[in-house]
This record gives sequence, structure tokens and C-alpha cells, in this order.
Amino acid sequence: MNNAETAVTLSENAQTLLKNLQSTLNEEKWTRASLGNYSTSQFKELDEILKSARDEKAIDELKKNCDEHLAHTQKSLIALYLSGMIALSRQIIDDSAMINLVSIFLDNHKWNIVKYLCERILDHGESKYALRTLADCYKNDNEEDKIFEIWERLVKVDFEEADIVKALAEHYEKLGNKEATIDYYKKALYRYINKGNFASIKEIWGKLISINTEDIDFFLLIQKKIAKTVTEDKAVSLLNELYAKYKDKDIDIAINILKIILEYDEKDVHGRREIIECFKKKYADHSQLEECIRISNLSQNYRAVHQAISDFEKHIAFDKGNYVFHRTWGVGRIASIDGDDICIDFSKKRGHTMSVKMAVDALQTLSKTHIWVLKATKKKEEIREKIKDSEENIIWTLKTIIKSFDNACDMKRIKAELSPALLTTGEWSTWNSKARDILKSNPDFGVSAEDSDIFVVRDRPVSITEKLYNEFNAQRNFYDKVSVIRDYVSNKKTSPDSEYFSEMFSFFTAFLRRDAQESRRSADSTNAEYALSTYLLINDLATHKNYAHLKSALTVSFADLFSAIRDVPALFKSYKDSKLKNDFLSNVKLYISSWADIYIKLFPYSQLQSIIDQLEGAGFSGKISELCNDAFEHYRDNREAVVWFYKNARDKSWFNDANISVEKQLITLIHILDITFRDMENHNNTVENRKINKLVSDILFKNGALVSFIDSNDENAIVRIFTFVNEVKDIDPQDKVNLRSRILDKYPGFKFLGGTEKKVSRGLMATGAMYEEKKKLLAHIMEVEVPANSKEIEYALSLGDLRENAEYKAAKEKQEQLNTQVARLKDEIDRAQLFDPNSVNTSKVSFGTKVVLFNETAGKKEEFTILGQWESDPNNNIISYLSPFGNAILNKVPGEKFEFAINDERISYLVESITPAVI
Repeated sequence: MNNAETAVTLSENAQTLLKNLQSTLNEEKWTRASLGNYSTSQFKELDEILKSARDEKAIDELKKNCDEHLAHTQKSLIALYLSGMIALSRQIIDDSAMINLVSIFLDNHKWNIVKYLCERILDHGESKYALRTLADCYKNDNEEDKIFEIWERLVKVDFEEADIVKALAEHYEKLGNKEATIDYYKKALYRYINKGNFASIKEIWGKLISINTEDIDFFLLIQKKIAKTVTEDKAVSLLNELYAKYKDKDIDIAINILKIILEYDEKDVHGRREIIECFKKKYADHSQLEECIRISNLSQNYRAVHQAISDFEKHIAFDKGNYVFHRTWGVGRIASIDGDDICIDFSKKRGHTMSVKMAVDALQTLSKTHIWVLKATKKKEEIREKIKDSEENIIWTLKTIIKSFDNACDMKRIKAELSPALLTTGEWSTWNSKARDILKSNPDFGVSAEDSDIFVVRDRPVSITEKLYNEFNAQRNFYDKVSVIRDYVSNKKTSPDSEYFSEMFSFFTAFLRRDAQESRRSADSTNAEYALSTYLLINDLATHKNYAHLKSALTVSFADLFSAIRDVPALFKSYKDSKLKNDFLSNVKLYISSWADIYIKLFPYSQLQSIIDQLEGAGFSGKISELCNDAFEHYRDNREAVVWFYKNARDKSWFNDANISVEKQLITLIHILDITFRDMENHNNTVENRKINKLVSDILFKNGALVSFIDSNDENAIVRIFTFVNEVKDIDPQDKVNLRSRILDKYPGFKFLGGTEKKVSRGLMATGAMYEEKKKLLAHIMEVEVPANSKEIEYALSLGDLRENAEYKAAKEKQEQLNTQVARLKDEIDRAQLFDPNSVNTSKVSFGTKVVLFNETAGKKEEFTILGQWESDPNNNIISYLSPFGNAILNKVPGEKFEFAINDERISYLVESITPAVI
């Protein structure tokens, strides 16, 4: 902006303010006032200048003048302060002006001014630089309490700082605050692991074992990170220290620790010897203990330790009174073990004997609380009472089923155990909804570290903080992790100070730390896309109470991150939640000058009303008209955009300005219908194409767009439209029949090109009764036959040696048959068009009519009921409208004659009468 423009746009007061400021800057430039004369009051006077500039709306010009002055006078204290404070107030990432200013006074030991400037920076949000510098000031003034307060703020924004975190832990340890001590030691441990500093890791590990031994879940979680980030050997050394604490405290936990040690080093002689001793202690009262150790070769170092442990645990489970499961005989109870013989009482085969070796191979051992044991030993009504949908009952049921399957279970398995055997479909729906809420919120449940769909029961209640952290780690998709951290921040029971949150947050900030230029050079642009998405996420999280400090992690601008994106539409399309999309659009408009062109490119990928509203509001109606034309011209790549424009924009002036005729609009929709039919047939993006196909079909047929066109256009236009319709072979035949009828009503002598319509493959008219019957059949297969088959496969797999496993092959063949049947039923049900008996048209042969024909060749009358392929019953003269004969008589009227060929014999028919069929 030049001076003339300034005079026009700025008030007289603003011009005076800027003129005085320029004089002050020039005086400072030439006189170079001594730093010794500076005090905080002078900066407070500069704050008044800033306030006046804002009041006079001259803040932009003031910053511009200061920046120009700094270009040749880099140490101008006034310009640095004014420019820096304006940048902070606008949340501009570049805070170099204030940092340079603080450095000048810091170098000259002007501690009071340094403190004042740091506090002014912190008024606009947390800053690692300002906090560290402020801590140095308090250290210089020997204000120890204030140092710890600043350090607590610092470690919240500096996720890499470890030494200060450790110092805070030691500080609270001296004060006797155990909770804060443990919290800060955990934080320090995580951070030292990330740095690979094993000496500090070992020191803090020992500290935590001594003051927080009972938190075994934490130790078992963190050891994985140590093994991955440092080395497995280091993890083993720490686990041995933990094992020593638990050996005489909890034998099951001790065994679990030893198993982890042996996972890392299967040749660990000490670990093998200790696990044998632990097994002897745990199973001291077992009648077959020594025999199980001998058979498994657990004490023989030549035997692979994991196989030996597995064999031992299989054999040790077989003892008098324990339960087992056999695929054919079901649940049984071990009556006795005599040498190598085992006697089992099954409900329908009592006193069955087999060798122990055969039992180990053929039977699955069950705990007394296994859901299968409960089903076998208790009455159905007793179990139903126990699982009914009170919260207490649901918790018991979830724990019982999950623990029954090695403490790892998804909702499909839970459903298979409950419905329909114990709960009806309706009861399951209500129970399932309550169960999912409990699994999400109850501290007794967690998710598997490998799969967020697998639920586990925790030995000790887990906090919501750790629960969400575990779920975060189980997610493999970047945007699923985004969803989890949002849940964390919005949950009132979580804390921004937790190291679990720091770990989650660090996952995202790692993408920002990578060099933007490297992202641009990389053949894989995924990192650049994640970096930009992280920017949007952090901006969003920082709006929540107690999380504003997160914004300090943004060290790069949106514009810089955006410039590294190679395929902007693809990134935008990958955003599944509306929040990311809306934030993306807002930032594009705010920071990218060509935002309107970008909006135009994005609309075909996501038809958001907000995009059109923003463009229209900014005066870009012409661009929207061009977008409309482009979408209809290149409809193959813009199917959803075409449908959106037709449904939502036909009354808009910019749509009318595009000059797309109604005929062209409808022909384009018909083409899209044809394309989606073919893509579905080729299994290409089936879900997306089915959705578009349904929308277009509803527009053209259900909502009457084609009928309306027929009613308001001449015969030539109708010929063109119907020709396109008729060429789409997969349109429901009844829809074509209805269109033909409408055309004939308006133009009785209308000649249809191409003669009788061809049989189509996708339309499927059906009666309501048969539709319900097919749905019940599908539900039975999915809820009864498929789960039963899954159990058969699971059992067959447990027998091993799949090459000679006839049971496994039979079960897999049954699975293929069921899958085929389910796929066919789902497809047919999805395509079904329910027939309304009240809409039957007896003026011609159509679905739902009964027709009387006179067979002129045989000289006799014949009656046929016209229904669909589901209802077809040729023995009772019920034929499908899709059958060759049904298609031949379709649309015939009373008095009309026709011929039909059967086995090279041509038969002449006369249509005598048409009446509604009794359905």
C-alpha cells in the first residue's frame, strides 16, 4: 500500500499514529538508546500504541512499517516488540521477532525485562522458549518454587524433555506426594526410552518397581517399547528384575513374565529353569504334574522351549474333574485318569475311555466357567436369567464369554454364543447396544494391542486414559487414530498431563517434524498428507479446554504443508469425518489465494453444500456454472456431482446459466445408471456404485422425472429418451413396462423401436410374503448355520494336520456353500421390488395378474398367474414374468393373438381375459 492509498483508507488519527511511530523508529535508529535505560514501563507504552492501532484499524500498516524498518535495522527494540506482539496475537508461527528481542536483553542480563517479555509471550499461549527462559530467570533470582511451577508447564508442551521431568519426580518424592512422583517417573521413563538412554531407563525402572510394584500392566506395556526402541536384551534384564519381585507374590504373573523373557531369548537357561519351578509351585497338587513335565520334555534343553511349554499346558489341563469338549459328543467331564487311560463322562456317552495322547489331540480343555460348560450343565432358563440386560448381568456375560476364548473375543463370537440359542434377534439387538457401551466405558475391559475389534478382560481395572491409549495403539489406520485422540480430549475423565496422551500426541507431531522438502521429494506423499492432517487435528484439539498449549507444536504453516500435497482431491476424499473436511476447507480459504479454484476441484469428490455456499457468497457463480457443465460433459468421472446438481441445484440461477437442457440432464442420468449397473456386475466399487444407482433410479422412476418428461414433450423427444432407457438392459422390466404404458396413453400409435424388450437380469419383482420368507431364510443361515459351521472349522483346525483332515475339508466345503447361498440371497433381496396388490393393472398382462389364454393349436383354455421368480411354480401354472413364456405374454391385452415356440413347435394363443391374481 503506497502513501496515497494510506491517505484514502486510514483515518487521520491512524496516519498521525503511524507518522509518530516512524519518527520514533528513526530516532532510535540514529541515537541507539542505551539498553541500560530500558524498563518495563517503556514496553507498556508500546502496548498502548498497539491498542490505538487496533482501535484505528491500522494494525496491518503498523506491522508492515515495523517489518520494513527491521529489514535494515535488525536490532530495533521498538520494531521487534511491536512486530512480534502483532504476530503472537495473530497466532503466526514465526515468533523470531520476540525471541530476538528477549535474546538482546538476556545477553545483557536485564532479568526483569526478560521476565516481562517472556510473560507477554506466554499471554498468547505456551512457548517452550519463553518457559525455559523464564525458568532461568527464576533460577537467577533463587525462586525455586516458581522454577518447579514453570517446569510443570514446560513439560506439557515439550514432549521430548526428560531430565526436567525426572527432576520434577524427585521433587515430589521429597515432598512425599506418591501420586505425582509415580506420574512424573512414568513420564520420564517414556521420554528416556524415546531417547534410547538406557542408564536412565534402568534407574527409573528400579524406582517404579520399588514404589509402584502392583502396576504390572504398566511394566508389561512399557517393556514392549523398550524391546522395540532400545534392544530386547535390555528388556530381558529389566524383566528379570520385575520377575524377582513377583516370584513369591503372584505365581501367574511370574509365569507370564518368564514367558515374555523366553519369547525374547528362547535359549535363556535361567528363564527355563525358573518357569519349571513356577509350574511345580502352581500345580503342586496336580496328580500328573511330574508326568506332564516328563512328556513335554520341559526340563530337556534340546526341546524348543515354546513347544515344551505348550505341550505341558495341554497335558496339565487333563485332570480328574476338569471339563473337555469333543466336536461330536459335546462337553464332557473327566471321571478318572489311570496311567495312559482317561475316562470321560459325556452327556450322551458316559464312561468313554481313550488314551491321554488321543485326548490331548482330539479334545479341547475347558474351564469350569467356560460358556460351553455352563450351557451343558445348567438349564436354558437359568442362563437366560443370568444374561438378561441389566448392566451387572451383561458385564458377567461379557467376562464369561471373553475369558472362555483365551481372553480375546470379538462381537461376532459373543453373538454366536448368545443368539439365537439364548437371545432372540430382537433381544440381541438391545443387549448388543448396551454391551458395546459397557465394553467402551467399563474399566474391566480393554482391547487387544493387535486388533481394536478384539476385546479382553483386564485382571486389574484400567483407567479410561489407558483404555483409550490401548485402543489408539491397536488402530492401524491414521484416521482411526485421529478419532481415538479426539475421544480422549473430549472425555472429561482424561487428563492432558498423562504420558499416555503425550505418546499419542507424539505420534502425530512426528509428521510435522519431518522436513517438508523431503516430503515433496519423496515418491510417497503419504507423510506430507499426514502432516497436513496433523496440522488440522492440532488446531482442533487446541480449541478444547486445557489443551490450548498444544498449538505450540505447530512449527510450520498450513500453506507450507499444503504446497507439499501432490493430489489435493485424493487427500480431501480420504477424510471420512466431516470435521477434518470442514477444517481443511476453512484453512484453504484462509491461507491459499487460489482457494476458489481448489474448491471447484474438490466438489466432485465431496458434494458439500458449504463449498457451493462459499463460492456463491464470494461471487464465483460463473465458476460454479462451469463446474456444472464440466460435470455433465464428463459424467463418467463426476457421477455423484451430476446427481447432486440435479437433486439440489435446478432452481439456482447459476445452474440455469449453465444452459443444460432437461433432456440432456435425463440422458446423462440414464448413462450413469447404465455405467453403475455394469460396474456392479464387474464388482467394481460395488457399494459406491449401488448407492449412486439407487439415487438415479429413484430420480428417474420413483420420483417421476421420466414420466414428467414424457407428459411435457413431443413424440420425437420421447423417442430419443426411451431409446436410451431401452438400451440399459438392467433396468427393472416393470419400470420399462410402466414407461411404455405412459407413452401409449399419450400417443396410442407410438411405435417402439427394437420390438419386444429383452429379458433383463437385475430386476426382481416380488410379493411381500415371499420377500419376508427370503429374509427369514437369510437370517437363519447367518445366525444359526454360519456360526455352527465356524465352530466345526475351529474344532477341525484344533486337530491339526490339515492335509489328512477330512473333517476340516468337509467343514470348508460347507462354508463355501453357505457363502454362495448368502451372497445370492443378499443380492436378490437387495434387488427386490415389492409389488403393491392395489396397483395391479388388468388392462394388459403384468405382474400380479391372472390371464386366461385360448390355445388355438390345441383347442383348449389355459390359465396362468404372472408373478416373480421367487413365487414361480409351473406345476400350479404360476410363472415368472422373467421366464421366456412370461416375457412373451407380458403387456398383451385381451383379444390380442401371439405365437410362442416350444421345442421348435409354434403354438398360437389368444388372450381371452385378465383379472387380478389372488396373492
